[in-house]
Amino acid sequence: MSGRILIVEDEQRIASFVEKGLRANGFTTSVVGDGDTALAWALTGDFDLVVLDLGLPGRDGFAVLRALREAKVATPVVILTARDSVHDTVAGLEGGADDYMTKPFRFEELLARVRLRLRPADRAPEVTVLRHDELSLDLRTRRARLPDAVVDLTAREFALLELFLRHPGQVLSREQMLSHVWGYDFDPGSNVVDVYVRALRRKIGNDRIQTVRGMGYRLGV
Repeated sequence: MSGRILIVEDEQRIASFVEKGLRANGFTTSVVGDGDTALAWALTGDFDLVVLDLGLPGRDGFAVLRALREAKVATPVVILTARDSVHDTVAGLEGGADDYMTKPFRFEELLARVRLRLRPADRAPEVTVLRHDELSLDLRTRRARLPDAVVDLTAREFALLELFLRHPGQVLSREQMLSHVWGYDFDPGSNVVDVYVRALRRKIGNDRIQTVRGMGYRLGV
């Protein structure tokens, strides 16, 4: 899937994190850091989706969204914000947002929501079960299944296994896994990936996730 995405975020670190991830997945991105510029760019109609932070310099995200909808611009908008109250969520959705994510967030979840909003109405439904050999992962129940067992996973174990299953046979570096599963606040020097890989191996079998020395891990082929 491809598309043109406007990222409206005044925190440089988060904007860079989102932009790199979206570009790596085939999207064309532009980044702006204030509400007035965001509105001017979004009004051009040159974008297929807007990722919009609420806490912006000048005109805030709510005002940008309101102005877009008043101008009859129907471009999908995914709100990205540190505000997680029910009131703000309702206000954003009632104001015309198509989806709402709170910080901190996993990139994989943001990517899934972006893809959902860009999917044509006549396209086949999104896959809800990922499979590799005798291992499957149900994205709705968040459970893994083996021929002889159903495996309950923690939230991080689920996110890590989902990443492996979406990239079978591909070597994933620790930095890639930290970025996708733990988000933009990850510590590059942490050994948390190794800890969670060991935990996953105990649950789904030691030989399913292979260590590639000096590079990272991969789901066996």
